[in-house]
Amino acid sequence: MASEMLNIRQVKVNDPFWNSRIDLVIDHVIPYQWRVLNDQEEDAEPSHAIRNFEIAAGLAQGEFQGYQFQDSDLAKWIEGASYSLLYRDDPELRKNLRDVIGLIGKAQQPDGYLDTHYIVKKPDKKWQELAHGHELYCAGHMLEAAAAYQLATGDDSLMRIMDRLVDLIRSKFGKGPGQIDAYPGHEEIELALMKAYRLTGKEKYRDLAEYFILNRGSKPGFFNDPRFIELAKADKALDASYYQAHKPAVEQDSAEGHAVRAMYFFTGMSDVAAATGNEALKEALKKLWRSVTERRMYVTGGVGSQGNGERFTIDYDLPNDTCYTETCAAIGLAMWSLRMLALEPRAEYADILEKALYNNVLSGISQDGEHYFYVNPLMLKPDVARFRVDHESVEPSRVKWFPCACCPPNVARTLTGLGQYLYTRSGRRIYQHLYIGNETALGDIRLSCRSSMPWAGEAEITVSAAEPFEMALRVPGYAKDFRTRINGQAAAPNMENGYAVLALRDGDRVEVRFDMPPQVLAANPRVTEDCGRACVVRGPLVYCAEETDNGPLLQDFRLNPAAGIETAQSDLFGGIRTLLVHGTRTADDGDNRLYRPYGEVTRTKADLLLIPYYLWNNRGEGEMTVWMNVKGD
Repeated sequence: MASEMLNIRQVKVNDPFWNSRIDLVIDHVIPYQWRVLNDQEEDAEPSHAIRNFEIAAGLAQGEFQGYQFQDSDLAKWIEGASYSLLYRDDPELRKNLRDVIGLIGKAQQPDGYLDTHYIVKKPDKKWQELAHGHELYCAGHMLEAAAAYQLATGDDSLMRIMDRLVDLIRSKFGKGPGQIDAYPGHEEIELALMKAYRLTGKEKYRDLAEYFILNRGSKPGFFNDPRFIELAKADKALDASYYQAHKPAVEQDSAEGHAVRAMYFFTGMSDVAAATGNEALKEALKKLWRSVTERRMYVTGGVGSQGNGERFTIDYDLPNDTCYTETCAAIGLAMWSLRMLALEPRAEYADILEKALYNNVLSGISQDGEHYFYVNPLMLKPDVARFRVDHESVEPSRVKWFPCACCPPNVARTLTGLGQYLYTRSGRRIYQHLYIGNETALGDIRLSCRSSMPWAGEAEITVSAAEPFEMALRVPGYAKDFRTRINGQAAAPNMENGYAVLALRDGDRVEVRFDMPPQVLAANPRVTEDCGRACVVRGPLVYCAEETDNGPLLQDFRLNPAAGIETAQSDLFGGIRTLLVHGTRTADDGDNRLYRPYGEVTRTKADLLLIPYYLWNNRGEGEMTVWMNVKGD
């Protein structure tokens, strides 16, 4: 049974855990990023994004600066800022949005073209550098921004700008005479077109998205692009699979290439499959899902194990210290998970959605909201990361901004847009995928959810509805003793694909309870780096050890799973659940020989304090590890 995603206006997050982060974005992140985009933040990498639009609009003199996709940073900021208005109106922010949208309109060319890199720097190369030019990628992000701004404010001024650009793209791309029969090197426009389709109902958006999805992998496409040929010859990591162009979409069965591109592609692919009923796409998506989540995904929900090409490699190749696991890729995985839930509500999709959001996505931003990780490793030794070539992508600490700054505004728009991930709907059945506190209005059905997640498996939902309806409550894969009550009485729900289905009516109060004991996980032995190791999770949260709490040489610790795990309430970070694990470490006997007989090594009892992975590196630099060596039998 398929379901539908909800309009972001229908769901308002009201949750102790998540609203503290949404408030951080509203109060600090959006103003901070606005200063960065205007090149006004000291010690941050210059963005040039708004300056490029001023030059393109003829309001300033100068040369284009930054990456060819610099426009997309501004687009994602607009999206995040627009969603923030659903939580808190801000006249100054509204003015900044109106002004920058006016600037974008002035930069747009008479035929509808909009991309400052090509307007300012390469006017003779428009639509000729599809593999790496990012014109369609930038158009996609700006189209997403337009949809968000219209949803939040009712103002369609940016959508009108983008509608002209989409009409230009439709005239340029296709299989008709004189058209370019190709597709973008970096997917994004496909999912954006489907957002515009859902908002406006205009079939031209859906049809163009379907064309780009189904045409992918066809030749010549961008295979004649000189830059593609040059890079593919120089580096095997940048072959056709890097762009997911090695096969048509319906024939793909393994996640290949650049991880962010892949996640955005699979998201758009899912949207098109849902809108058109294309069964071949649906079957391909199921195979791709298994490829990612069963063989190529980190325990944190991170994807993309190799820095060179920011890409997937082979099954079970999941190194911990050199992994790429880009923040944007985890956001893309969350987006794709939601679309899979729309295609077919299954708890396994929501499990991955939750894993990505609570771990790899949140680790991408600091607690102060002004420092970011692009790469999210599962093990770090700062001195090694600074020195070794194979760690060149790994930062020992979050930084204030990046020359390639795709991740910071992506996190902001994800947090202010979190409401869209909680539910899907199929007629009179509401699927609740995440136990996040919220207030939701779905026609005559109104829901109010209070939740103790991620610290306790408790949620309470109160209902207002004119007519009876069904609610399908996800049973998390980690939950023990899942139970429900309606108006204080034990309920006996029907189980469907990992959801507990209840019949509800006006005035009902639903209680959800489940236990979340800490679990020690082992990896498949094919994951070489994790052989003989284990990690600890509790509920949706993956835990890690930091040098700040435990001293150095974390890899010397040997976990004893049989010794149990202690859970404690801590005042750290304003109040979290910490875990204490037990094992042994090498005794400090002053022997500093590089090598010595194993029998001379003495081990002593030791404990490690674990904190949620998303919080690491908020108290200074130091070693960190998710996976721990295990005491031998």
